Amino acid sequence: MAASRTSSNPLILHGRHFGRTVFALCNYPALLTAGILRLEELQDSPIEDYPADVRREHRVFMELVESYPGLLDRLTNGEEEDIIHVGELMGKGASGARGDDTKTLKSAVLEWLVPRGQPLIPPLSRNIKSDRGFNHEVTGALLCPAGLDWSNAETKQSLKSGETAVRGDQWPMFLYAGYVYDPEDPWTGLLRSEILIFGFKHVFTSPSSVDKEPKATRSGNAYLHGMKSVTKGSLAYIATQVRFSLSSSSVFSRTNTVTDSENFYHSILDLLEDPDESQEVVDLMTWWTRRIFPNSSSSQRCISQNSALSKIREKRAVLRAGTATGTT
Repeated sequence: MAASRTSSNPLILHGRHFGRTVFALCNYPALLTAGILRLEELQDSPIEDYPADVRREHRVFMELVESYPGLLDRLTNGEEEDIIHVGELMGKGASGARGDDTKTLKSAVLEWLVPRGQPLIPPLSRNIKSDRGFNHEVTGALLCPAGLDWSNAETKQSLKSGETAVRGDQWPMFLYAGYVYDPEDPWTGLLRSEILIFGFKHVFTSPSSVDKEPKATRSGNAYLHGMKSVTKGSLAYIATQVRFSLSSSSVFSRTNTVTDSENFYHSILDLLEDPDESQEVVDLMTWWTRRIFPNSSSSQRCISQNSALSKIREKRAVLRAGTATGTT
């Protein structure tokens, strides 16, 4: 009975979804405590004066308190113990969701390594991961850093032995559509691979939806939380989870230097939040939302040519241009 009460605590449930969709790898009590103190500091100095990592942390803090009605009042009017307690509950939700997803993806990912109906050679265990990573031909090719040649025997052996250490910001081939990387245009196909789509559907719309037309089932995490578009945080989260599921590491750890999961997660978020890459990122997020939530208002198609709506938009644009010309 106590377990069911704990799992249904609204703060824990919110932490589960927030970790999956906004920011997964953080210390929630510390995030909330620092955020409340920073609100007082910001009365005297703007957030732009702070380093980039602090600005991101504060952005996450604000998104967290704004996404849960009444939370900011509770935190600002509560004692420090209450702030820490709220953070612990949300952190419990986030880590619980991450653990659940790690567990289910460990076996699910094996179905996505080769085309349906083809055998995986040699076969991999659903429960034991030691043969994955660079120890297997298929998972090794997917995890091979873009720019390295997995078919090169020397490169393969160096990755397998650990002589070539792979950092989190050395992105693997599985992030690319068709597992093809173009060094002349590294944006081409990035974060658009089939295995990422399968992973996203598995976690957010339900495991049974992977082979079906995209729609959020009533039992899926996206439906339960009113999620109607793919977020930057959710994309970085799925990429991190799929990467770990392909690896030979048995325990997910933020500080594990072999998988370097935290560095990988942050490096993906850094790109998606970079203002200089905004056009490519907008295109990418629109592409994702249309594939996962095709019926969502966030997935609006282009306006039909010669429709009444298109004519209205054209006329408005002409009027606006004329007004702008007249004022200059």
